[in-house]
Amino acid sequence: MTDETTQAIRAAKGRARFHALVDEFLAVLAREKNYSAHTIKSYRRDLLRFAGYLEAEGLDWGKVEAKHVRDYVAHRFTGGVADRTLQRELSSLRGFYRHCMATGAATCNPTLGVRPPRTGRKLPETLTIEQVESLLKSLSEDALVMRDVAVIELAYSSGLRLSELVGVNLGDLDLDAGAVRVVGKGSKQRDLPVGRHACRAIRCWLKLRTQFARDGEEALFVSRRGRRLSPRSVQKRLAEHAARCGLGPRLHPHVLRHSFASHLLESSGDLRAVQELLGHSNIGTTQIYTHLDFQHLAKVYDKAHPRARRRSAKSRRRQRLYNERSIS
Repeated sequence: MTDETTQAIRAAKGRARFHALVDEFLAVLAREKNYSAHTIKSYRRDLLRFAGYLEAEGLDWGKVEAKHVRDYVAHRFTGGVADRTLQRELSSLRGFYRHCMATGAATCNPTLGVRPPRTGRKLPETLTIEQVESLLKSLSEDALVMRDVAVIELAYSSGLRLSELVGVNLGDLDLDAGAVRVVGKGSKQRDLPVGRHACRAIRCWLKLRTQFARDGEEALFVSRRGRRLSPRSVQKRLAEHAARCGLGPRLHPHVLRHSFASHLLESSGDLRAVQELLGHSNIGTTQIYTHLDFQHLAKVYDKAHPRARRRSAKSRRRQRLYNERSIS
């Protein structure tokens, strides 16, 4: 047997072992941590892409070092990959190698200490209150359009993720109390308020729903065929309505969630409440919606914190100069 044949056999065994470990790792995420099917699919794609890079570079996945991971991140970054995508890819690799160490398949985690390049945080796209109203007023009274009105109203009223929105069942609603129960990331349930406009729109849709829903269908929102409305259908219908009223054809349902968070935070200033409503496990995720400057935050601190002291005129003047320099 030649050296080339031996190397080819060894490489094939390595690939098979890698794929088996990936399957095992993703099964653990789905079974024990309740990761969504979408996240599992993304993690699998990340890991297989990394494996392809290693193979092209002639590297063995079991002998990867931190410098190889940094080279991979640099390779992806220079290829134009967004920083959030790089963060997720690194998260995939970290978790995978942690699993390999726990099972004895690897002796070290080469991703430790490796961070993606920081390119600045992009603020989420939002609609103005007037644009939301314009979108809803432009819709007709066709039965399926009335369903779309209820979909948009509920998404904006309660700040739902797309998966949460299409996953709402009839039994999850209490319109008299103005509440809905949703299942978010990690199969975590949360109860959310539903505004009066959304309640009214849902009641209108429920009168028409019987025309479409099949027997035994529990979904609140159903398609023309009578089955649960799919995320893709919501995306398509919203884009069509947005284009019709001049908001552009690329409006995504998640923009309604961003708008909900931004408008609520601007009105209340209560970051913790917005975090709870959005279902964020980390308040750092919610902070992207803050449009409050440091001076306003300092005023809130001085007014509310029991250990805070009244800020002197000199301190306020120093802070004002700091803000002016920051803006310039």
